[in-house]
Amino acid sequence: MATVETARRYTVVAILLHWTSALCVLALIGMGLTMTHAGLAPMRQFQLYQWHKSVGITVLALTVLRVLWRLTHRPPAHPAGMPAREHRAAGAAHGLLYLLLVGLPLTGWAVVSLSPFNIPTVLYGLVPWPHLPLAWLVPDKAAAEGVLKLVHAYGAWLLTALLTLHVAAALRHHLILRDDVLRRMLPASAPPTSSAPLGSPR
Repeated sequence: MATVETARRYTVVAILLHWTSALCVLALIGMGLTMTHAGLAPMRQFQLYQWHKSVGITVLALTVLRVLWRLTHRPPAHPAGMPAREHRAAGAAHGLLYLLLVGLPLTGWAVVSLSPFNIPTVLYGLVPWPHLPLAWLVPDKAAAEGVLKLVHAYGAWLLTALLTLHVAAALRHHLILRDDVLRRMLPASAPPTSSAPLGSPR
């Protein structure tokens, strides 16, 4: 039977997947802003696009693993006394985060697959990655590509805003409420700061 401390912490696998995904997403945001606003030379921009696609597919794979792990391993409970509206808000935010972490790589992959340039994707310069078989589904590839580019761009801004909110909420729990919400996701952590009863499970 798990101890209280173990029950209050995420598993090592969940922590590793979380922080690896976080680093990849931050890299994607940085690369996306650089690609679209830095005025890079064509070859440098091409190289950055290849890296962006590689990391994007990595995030998609990590997110699938995270969802499978979460479905088979019960996460820690919310802090005791956490209001019901915050339970709902946290659940909605996590759900939207997972949706974006799947949807954004898929829309990016679709944009590349519909591009008239038909540029191949080679993950990290090593692994050839196929296009999605979308050409036969849409009569106007250029129009579909344009729509998906907008969806991808606005989705990236939404993800950035949601991540900012996610970080702010974690810091609020850690610095103001002084509970274990952030501590239990850190790779190395001191024992929980509170011995209050566990709240309802996520």
